[in-house]
Amino acid sequence: MRKFLVVLDDTRECLNAMRFAAMRANHTGGGVIILSVIPPDEYQHWIGVAEIMREEARERIEAHFEVFAKWMRDRQGVEPELVIREGEPVPEIIAVMDEHPEIGVLVLGAGSGKGGAGPLVSQMVKQAGTLPCPLTIVPGEMSKEKLEQIT
Repeated sequence: MRKFLVVLDDTRECLNAMRFAAMRANHTGGGVIILSVIPPDEYQHWIGVAEIMREEARERIEAHFEVFAKWMRDRQGVEPELVIREGEPVPEIIAVMDEHPEIGVLVLGAGSGKGGAGPLVSQMVKQAGTLPCPLTIVPGEMSKEKLEQIT
């Protein structure tokens, strides 16, 4: 089964990437892997504090995942899989793609603010020629209706 890899983060555009991945998976009989990466700077403190911060980050990720997973199950009939990594986002995304040959598409949401598409999209576009699968960039401002039309 082909799977769509989508990145869960704190950006607004992440929502459209989630929607797109779930809708495409539903329409193509595929699956969804949701990846969340905890950056190393989030827990580079004293050892005890780092463990607490790491656990809190995981709990926050799992809570966000459950919101998206419920929507995917209820509305799209898709049961997503959660993968949580610690490290820098780009190398972790590539590592997950290498470890999961069933991933057929990487889906990212593009921001529309002053910063452009966003740092993750910008970094992944630079890697696009060497990725093991296609990269789909979903505009963060695209309406739900338009997403439904194109998926």
